[in-house]
Formats: sequence, C-alpha cells, structure tokens
Amino acid sequence: MVKLSTQNLTLEEFLKLPETKPASEYVNGQIIQKPMPQGKHSKLQGKLVTAINELAEPQKIALAFPELRCTFGGRSIVLDVAVFSWDRIPVDENGDIANVFTSAPDWTIEIFSPDQSPTKVISNILHCLTHDCKLGWLIDPDEKSVIVYPPGKQPIYFEEAKDLLTVPEFLELKLKVEDLFNWLRI
Repeated sequence: MVKLSTQNLTLEEFLKLPETKPASEYVNGQIIQKPMPQGKHSKLQGKLVTAINELAEPQKIALAFPELRCTFGGRSIVLDVAVFSWDRIPVDENGDIANVFTSAPDWTIEIFSPDQSPTKVISNILHCLTHDCKLGWLIDPDEKSVIVYPPGKQPIYFEEAKDLLTVPEFLELKLKVEDLFNWLRI
C-alpha cells in the first residue's frame, strides 16, 4: 500500500477525485493506494464472487461484488469482495443497482497481497464490523490460511485442510480450507 499526500483532504473532497488504478482508499484522513492484485489474489477473488453469486443470487439472498468502493463511517474503502444481503443492496430510482454504496457490507472478504500492510487490511475489516458487518475474512494465499472475524468475538484461525469455514448465517455456503486453496491449482 502506498500512502499518498492528503494535504488535509476531507472525505467529500476525496470522493470528487478521479479513480486511480489500483484503487485508492480514504482512511483516517489519509489516501492509501492499494497494491495491484496479482495472480493468486485475482483467482481467489473471482472464484469466491462466482461461488457466492451462483448460490445466493438466484434465490435473492445476497450478492457478492468484487473491488467495490464502500463509503461509511468516515472512510471510503475498496473491499476485495463485499457481500450484501439482498434487502440491503442499494438501488437507484429505476430499481437498478446503485453506483454508490454508503454502508458496510454484510460480509467483507480481504485477500492479503504481498505488498499490503496486514494492520491496514485488518483495520478495514474491523471498521466494517464496527458498522454492522456480520462477518469478515482475511485470506492469506501464501500461508493457505483464513482468519475469520465474527463481530464482538475472538477471531478464528483456519489452516487445516478439512476445516469448514464460517460464513454468514444467511448463506448456506459449505467451503473447506482445502476447497478454497485448491482453486489456485492449475
């Protein structure tokens, strides 16, 4: 993550700036540019979004969004995967999905990249949980581990192949640690 000069920029001023590639986030008055996603990150992100949406979208349970900017609680962050329960997906005046999301997702999934600061990533997960997110995941592809952050409880560390990962109650996704990391195999 690259910290950019803010010169006392407000959140409202930040939101008027053009988007960057990779995305920049506004956290505690600072602009921080995320690292460019690499192979493992992209593969896991794509498979997770697909698996969640194949299960949840037809039944109108939830929808997973990759690289979605969410602005709430004084921050504007771009989550690797943001899952919103169906009734919380913002819509515009035409009934289409809105472009702007101003609340925390129900489930936030972050995939750790080699150039990221673990504390910055964890801070974003905790920020989501503070603002009514129901679950957070931090996936580490190199360690083949997942830390699950349930709100108000001790984080849970998953690394055993047969461990069944905790998912939000509204979703009946059965995913083991080995299932998740087998997606990286060619």
